[in-house]
Amino acid sequence: MLVKPMRILIALGGNAILQRGQKGSSEEQAKNVEKTVEQIVRMIGAGHEVVVTHGNGPQVGAILIQNELGNPSVPAMPMDVCGAESQGMIGYMFCQSFRNVFAREGFTGREAACLVTRVEVDENDPAFANPTKPVGPFYSEEEARRRMAGTGETWKEDSGRGWRRVVPSPDPKSIVDERAINSLIKGGFTVIASGGGGIPVIRTKDGALRGVEAVIDKDLAAERLA
Repeated sequence: MLVKPMRILIALGGNAILQRGQKGSSEEQAKNVEKTVEQIVRMIGAGHEVVVTHGNGPQVGAILIQNELGNPSVPAMPMDVCGAESQGMIGYMFCQSFRNVFAREGFTGREAACLVTRVEVDENDPAFANPTKPVGPFYSEEEARRRMAGTGETWKEDSGRGWRRVVPSPDPKSIVDERAINSLIKGGFTVIASGGGGIPVIRTKDGALRGVEAVIDKDLAAERLA
């Protein structure tokens, strides 16, 4: 039976990039991504138009640890910048894998493109008054309280495993880069976008966009992307 070609949004969980028990080296992650891409290319071969989005929790966690180890010699980056770093890193792995698998499978001229994606949120979202999304590694209560006193960050105890920083998780309003995504799709690219829920930005009174320290739920962002 013939299947009508569709536009398919694939929302990948963390295991597609980093599996339980792995250290998280670039080689491990690239290998996992390529296995995932091999399956996606089968859908493309069946005539479907595919857009890929993905989680980034372990990768952002690793970037935050690198921030800690480098500070104060190298200034630590805020959450929105860390999210952008992770999107670029993971997107690069996907683009490499798509290019290699396309070539191996005979998809002449087919390309993938990764777009570092911003997602607008409401600065008055109640989530900003009640941070709930854990990020980064676990610390002792003593260390967590020291950090709260010094930075104003919010930390909470996590199921007896230690204390973690928590940040707001506001609802996504719109995909800022929607036009660019659609242009790439129309141009025949397989697009990787809105990784980790996208980079949260708010719109200021003068219309400018400003990144905020928050994490958007990737499944809610995927709904907006769809």
